[in-house]
Amino acid sequence: MDQTRLQALSRTRKWAHQTLVDKKSKVYQAFLTMENAAYADGALPGKTKELIAVGISVRIDCESCMQWHIEQAAQAGATYEEVLEAVEVGIEMGGGPATVSARFALQVMESVFAAAI
Repeated sequence: MDQTRLQALSRTRKWAHQTLVDKKSKVYQAFLTMENAAYADGALPGKTKELIAVGISVRIDCESCMQWHIEQAAQAGATYEEVLEAVEVGIEMGGGPATVSARFALQVMESVFAAAI
């Protein structure tokens, strides 16, 4: 995977986040509050919720989402194999087009789990 591309996605995401925070966006602040509530441990642990988001990200073909949620899943303790299964669920839900999205997810996984594979 081209690390430059992943770094660029991260930089853009951080820049946009900081811009919206600095501009005191009420909508973005509400989104962050919702995000924190959605991924907090509850009946499902945060790791499981991140894995769900990985599958959804593959299904909707959101590269920035795939990168973020794969990284978050790994930080929450998900293994390469668990993330792979989440990607596979996204493929099943999206059919053939989702296999194209999964290519990017697999590249991110190689970067995030380099030592484990």
